[in-house]
Amino acid sequence: MKLDFSSYEKALSSLQRVLDRSRTMPGDEDIRDACIQRFEYTYELAFKMLKRQLEQELPSREELDQLPFKEVIRVGAERGLIAVPERWFDYRDKRNITSHTYDEEKASEVFAVLADFSVDAADLLARLKTRHA
Repeated sequence: MKLDFSSYEKALSSLQRVLDRSRTMPGDEDIRDACIQRFEYTYELAFKMLKRQLEQELPSREELDQLPFKEVIRVGAERGLIAVPERWFDYRDKRNITSHTYDEEKASEVFAVLADFSVDAADLLARLKTRHA
């Protein structure tokens, strides 16, 4: 079954646009906060698309549903969808930070990984699209 990447593509494009803007307006808290918000939903879509692809490749969807997050990422790496799984572990940690009490230090910590996340999310998208070309 062919996957629909349109939501993921739009989310990633939206994140990349606001990250570009953040480079021209360093220190702007509103732009930083917009980057973090867009990271949140782009991250969720990236993980969802990874799981949907693995559901098609693995023998059992139920087995995939039972795997903890890190194992899903590892399986994605083993199947050539994720280049550096350890970075995705860190992105998960950063995503979890955004779910809790907001403060400047945590916002800066999350913002610091967003450029790398954008590159890795684009790489995942390209690898997924290759499977459906």
